[in-house]
Amino acid sequence: MDFTYSPKVREMQARLNDFMDRHIYPNEHRFHQEVEANRQAGNVWQPTRVVEELKPKAREAGLWNLFLPHSPRVPEGLSNLEYAPLCEIMGRVHFAAEVFNCSAPDTGNMETLERYGAEHLKRQWLDPLLRGEIRSAFAMTEPDVASSDATNIQSRIERQGDHYVINGRKWWTSGAADPRCKVFIFMGKTNLEAGRHEQQSMIVVPADTPGITIKRELSVFGYDDAPHGHSEVLFQNVRVPVDNILLGEGRGFEIAQGRLGPGRIHHCMRSIGVAERALEYMCKRLSSRVAFGRPISTQTVWQERIAEARCMIDQARLMTLKAAHMMDTVGNKIAKAEIAMIKVIAPNMACKVVDWAIQAHGGGGVSQDFPLASFYAHQRTLRLADGPDEVHRNSIAKLELAKHLAIPGAADAVEMPITRGS
Repeated sequence: MDFTYSPKVREMQARLNDFMDRHIYPNEHRFHQEVEANRQAGNVWQPTRVVEELKPKAREAGLWNLFLPHSPRVPEGLSNLEYAPLCEIMGRVHFAAEVFNCSAPDTGNMETLERYGAEHLKRQWLDPLLRGEIRSAFAMTEPDVASSDATNIQSRIERQGDHYVINGRKWWTSGAADPRCKVFIFMGKTNLEAGRHEQQSMIVVPADTPGITIKRELSVFGYDDAPHGHSEVLFQNVRVPVDNILLGEGRGFEIAQGRLGPGRIHHCMRSIGVAERALEYMCKRLSSRVAFGRPISTQTVWQERIAEARCMIDQARLMTLKAAHMMDTVGNKIAKAEIAMIKVIAPNMACKVVDWAIQAHGGGGVSQDFPLASFYAHQRTLRLADGPDEVHRNSIAKLELAKHLAIPGAADAVEMPITRGS
């Protein structure tokens, strides 16, 4: 495996870093000021002006939809391996991905529509998403069941004539409160008599369909993640045409396999960017502070942590690049062990590095003067999002055990976890 970045990727890295230096980092403070101003005005979910102003600049710079895989609609699309170093750069600032139209859940929804949607759904929803004219949400996780096992999901999608009627309660439906959110991809059960993994389906639901109610917004360690947010959403007798179903009834798990693999690796790529930035903050802080007559950076305990952080970041990056390479060359199913491993490795690594950076900053580390507390909250949450660590470790262990069983194809029978949270 050769992970050397191609000339095309190196050139895109340079342009992206330049854009970050000129437009993203200088506007971090303004972004938070606008969010707070919107909160004071009683409309915290209002999109920020700064992000909307930067989007045309990103398009003009050729830094738009960088996540997109090669497809008939996007012949210039990037591979997972090509996107990895670019996603890492964007991960250094939490709102940056949206500037480049590369933010979740839109990325996963766009890939889902491209892979599994009928042409009329692509024209209606995918094309405006690609242009950045609208946003979307993914409704999968439910509050009343342990959604780490997606077969527990209880929401119903029942056919009545030319329509499906949808009922269910979802949460952690990120972006649902955004006024630009115009469409949901919803997962629910269509046939309770089918096999365990054939009961569920996915369907496209316009956000203005009668019967959809946003019940509340959920906080993450006290952060409301405005203006994006995470909603609890009630679907009551929501009627949509039958041709809004993706692939057909009973194909929900198949779609989820295709959707969540890329989503997980994108999370890991961004986690590496977060860890890199936390390490920079840590090194600068330790070098600028004197305690007991000498710079804190000269204390061996901190030198040990700096060295360990560098080892951990580079290990996680190499493992993520390996997973990306395998996804590109042999597909998500064959790469399921590598995807599961990086989903455990990267957020845990980032949590540790950010925790050390917080410690290096003392009281400042947990204050609003630095982004470290926010970094930690988001990275700790990623140990639950798209499947908790325990579920991924369980799958990794089963795959490892299957290698040593005298049963042909045992490893192939191990399912990749279909989860978004607990």
